[in-house]
Amino acid sequence: MRFRHDIAALLAGLLFGAGLALSGMVNPEKVLGFLDLAAIPTGGWDPSLGFVMGGALLIAGPAFALTGRRRAPICAETFHLPDKRAIDLPLISGSALFGLGWGLVGLCPGPAIAALGLDGWKSPVFALAILLGMVAKDRLIP
Repeated sequence: MRFRHDIAALLAGLLFGAGLALSGMVNPEKVLGFLDLAAIPTGGWDPSLGFVMGGALLIAGPAFALTGRRRAPICAETFHLPDKRAIDLPLISGSALFGLGWGLVGLCPGPAIAALGLDGWKSPVFALAILLGMVAKDRLIP
């Protein structure tokens, strides 16, 4: 069962990375062009990533609905869903920090990892900063 799980995870990761590369989400300039709403009046805004996100929702929405009808996932014994449902300070501050990093750099963790070998030093430095942030969070915040 573990081998089947690992193969499914590998294939899902490859598909996700290919989708990120194909959609342009590994290109920080493209992402920043989407996030720059001030460029709308000048015609410099790039709405294409909105279509990428919409397409992802069209797939994920029905998939989550179908998942709720299953007793167990295909490649595991049980579902691993979050227990926490509260909107609290760690969730809000983490979301704000994520959004701030995405807006400043044009990368978030998935595309940064997918782009590790594509753009010289930027993605590896960003991925290292993510790792350091995770370690700092684990050591500073219980």
